[in-house]
Parts: sequence; structure tokens; C-alpha cells
Amino acid sequence: MLLKDKIAIVTGGTRGIGYAIVRAYLQNGATVILCGSRPETAQEAVDKLKAENPAWNVEGISPRLTDYSSVKAAFDAVAAKYGRIDILANNAGVSASEPFSSYTPELFQKTMDLNVNAVFNCTRAVTDGMKARHGGCIINTSSMVSITGQPAGVAYPTSKFAVNGMTLSLARELGPDGIRVNAVAPGITNTDMMRAVPKEHIAPMVAKIPLRRIGEPEDIANAFVFLASDMASYITGVVLSVDGLARS
Repeated sequence: MLLKDKIAIVTGGTRGIGYAIVRAYLQNGATVILCGSRPETAQEAVDKLKAENPAWNVEGISPRLTDYSSVKAAFDAVAAKYGRIDILANNAGVSASEPFSSYTPELFQKTMDLNVNAVFNCTRAVTDGMKARHGGCIINTSSMVSITGQPAGVAYPTSKFAVNGMTLSLARELGPDGIRVNAVAPGITNTDMMRAVPKEHIAPMVAKIPLRRIGEPEDIANAFVFLASDMASYITGVVLSVDGLARS
């Protein structure tokens, strides 16, 4: 078990990649507090996990991630209950596919609020405690489009590029305090969103991937486990691409 006795918070942990991260952390011995957008969705995820393995230590919370005071209160309660927070996985986010001509400032800001401001809020809420213990691990969900861009929905790659910048900068700033900060950049992944895409649209995407398949949420979760574990104790400031693509 790579994360035995670790205390982890995972935002966006009720479905898709986030749920897979929570499950993988539990399988590796961590106690996990998952964040959902609503109390009922968080509890549904907890109930599903408990049904799979009643011994898993998991609970759900639902702070408003774009409100720092809400996040701080919820995370402080976790730290008070468990004594510390060892791992923060900033996974909550929202995608966008609107053409630029349809964008409004309000729509752009909505994407930036959850994909960037919430990452800042959650990270800021845990770092003082991590500094006091001289140790901790923060992992942010980026995206392959933070590297390649995408043909529409400009707010999404813009937000993920910002996440990369935050990751690299905080890795430098917080490293002397024993805090590692990394990101995972998933490629095309078999989530609910992708399952809604017609097969004829997916086939050309798969053809460009040397492994000839799209990723599964578990593929992404495995990277989160590795980066949170002591096996990655000398890795910080990395944006790890998990997209099945070959690079020179």
C-alpha cells in the first residue's frame, strides 16, 4: 500500500477521474475526504465506495470551492479531526467547448473561477499546515489541451495553462518547506462526457494514439497515486502527461 495512513482530500471526487482517484487512494491505504458540489452527491459517492469495501475510511464534504472561507473552514475541520492533511488532489473543474464568438465575460469567468481560483483556494487552505509539519503533497489536474490548445472553448485550455503555471511556481516556492507540487495532464479519457461522443468522432482520435485506445479513469488515477507516494519523493514541479501519446 503506497499511501498507508495518509490523509487525502480529493476535490471533484464524486465521479469520473476524481472518483477513480479516491478509489485508488483508498485501495492504497489512505483515508480520503472527497469533495462534491452538493452534500447528496458527496454522500452517494461515499455510500458507493463503502458498499464496495466497508473497511475503507472515506467521507464526503461539500464546501464551495470558489469561496475561500468555505474551503478553509471545511479543510480546517478535516485537519482538526484527523490531525493533518498529507495530500491534496485538486481535481474539480469544468470543461468548455463554446466558440469564441459565443463567449461572454461571465462564461469565461465561470470557467476560470472553478478551474483556477478554486485550485488556489484549496491549495492556500492546506499549505500552512503542511509547512508546519514540513511535508505534504499537492497534485493538480491539468489537461493535454494546456499543451496543445483546442479548436473551441478557449477558457478551458487557458485555465489549465494557468494551473500548470501555478504548479511550477508553487513547486519552487514551497519546496523548501518540504511540500511537493505536481500536476497530471490527462488526454482523452473514458468519462461520462466522452461516452456521449459518437463513435465515429472518437475513432479518428484513437487512430492518432500509438496505444490505439483512449485512457480510462484508472490510468489517470494511477499517476495520482504515484505522485502522492514516497516513490515520487524527489519529483516536484512536473506536469505529467498521461495521454498515450509518444513524444520526441
